[in-house]
Amino acid sequence: MGLWVQLPAVTFVSALVSTPHPTAGGRHDPLLVLDGYENDGIRLKCFSERLLSEVQVLWTDGRGDNITATPLTTGTTTATASSSVLLKPGAGNSASCKIIDKLLRTSTESSVVIAANAQGCIQNAEEQKTFENANQKMLAEIERIRQQLEFCRARSNAVNITLDENCKHPSLMVKEKNRVRSSSQAEIPPEAVVLATEGFSGKKHYWEVEVGNKSEWGLGVLGEEMRNTLRTVTVDPLSKENTFSLWFSKGEYSFTGGTDIKYHKVCSVVGVFLDLELNQLSFFDAEEKYLLKRLSLERSGTLYPFFSPGADGKWLGVRPVMEKAFPSL
Repeated sequence: MGLWVQLPAVTFVSALVSTPHPTAGGRHDPLLVLDGYENDGIRLKCFSERLLSEVQVLWTDGRGDNITATPLTTGTTTATASSSVLLKPGAGNSASCKIIDKLLRTSTESSVVIAANAQGCIQNAEEQKTFENANQKMLAEIERIRQQLEFCRARSNAVNITLDENCKHPSLMVKEKNRVRSSSQAEIPPEAVVLATEGFSGKKHYWEVEVGNKSEWGLGVLGEEMRNTLRTVTVDPLSKENTFSLWFSKGEYSFTGGTDIKYHKVCSVVGVFLDLELNQLSFFDAEEKYLLKRLSLERSGTLYPFFSPGADGKWLGVRPVMEKAFPSL
């Protein structure tokens, strides 16, 4: 399934996005993109959700011969595998990108066939502008698919989270170990929090929080030392500087260190992804499958999720992450 764009006076594919589909064993076909004209040829790009350290990227032409490719990601084995080739005139009108699993000895493949007259030149400025507009749409589609792949990969590490009633600010009320709100209409510190019972010192962990239409809230993780302090002196509000966190208030988002982001939507469900293999904490708009922010962690020891419902009296809840098939992109 691809995105095809027809330009006037010239019959060619100006932008093609091959949507990755799951195969047996949870693998996905590579994302193959026709990127544009370059030096009398056509630039093709191939993206995979697999890590560069896990797989090999192999290009072949219509005759099955190997094509020399250029890696798009270098310097780290934790990057996703991706590369590009320049299809020159005379090289045929088709190409394939194959992702080979080095350990399982399996492979997935995507192919593209380009119209025979696609390797001509863009004839005038109007066609150039039309091509550029189509290219922008293609790039937006690539980014949307990349965001969804990243979200799905994070969500595959879902864990159960319960709220610790013995580690909360006294102004907060916990219900059924998965919901929290302020217990009175009296003014309370916005940083009043409840911690999770679970703590994490390794691997990857993902959980989702329903914030609904609350006017203020905070989410994140903190270290074991701060947790022990809060268990002992629960009347003191949390110090944001001692956390890795996302805060929402008055329609604006802010992160650890006071960094703000411009996001035009109000999240109703926030996904939190703690990757202790890469020492990163990511926040997603779970409904839109959109990455809000990724923070680098400087830490040692165990990290504990925390939740701040604010003072609006509305519930904030940790919801179970249901297993779903790979979403339609």
